[in-house]
Amino acid sequence: MKKNVFKIVGLSFLLATTTFATTAFAKDNKAESEKIEVTPTSENVTPQELAAIYVLSEVCPSLIGKDLKFNKAYENLVKAYLNNEPNAVEALNKRAKSKDFQPALKEARADAKKASDDDNRQICDDVRNYYSK
Repeated sequence: MKKNVFKIVGLSFLLATTTFATTAFAKDNKAESEKIEVTPTSENVTPQELAAIYVLSEVCPSLIGKDLKFNKAYENLVKAYLNNEPNAVEALNKRAKSKDFQPALKEARADAKKASDDDNRQICDDVRNYYSK
């Protein structure tokens, strides 16, 4: 199960990278009126993905310390997944407290705990480096 959550997060980073690179290039070739939304929407995001993202807010500060670049990157990551929410981080924090979200959150926490500190730190660094832009 650990690998599933990390595969989801890793795949999300890969897709986001590919998507943003593609849309950045395509923007030069298309008129402004032809904007295509490629960011994940709240309707397409699974509870497992959101739980894995939320767990980063619990795990990363203890691994990389207080880091403003990570905090901004984490906020950008959450906004990318909950783009319909005006305050995405607050919305995710609220979901994390809901009873129906607990199974996914418990699974994500267990997966993070099974992973090595180096693996978790690498994910934290990836978030910090990619989403802080």
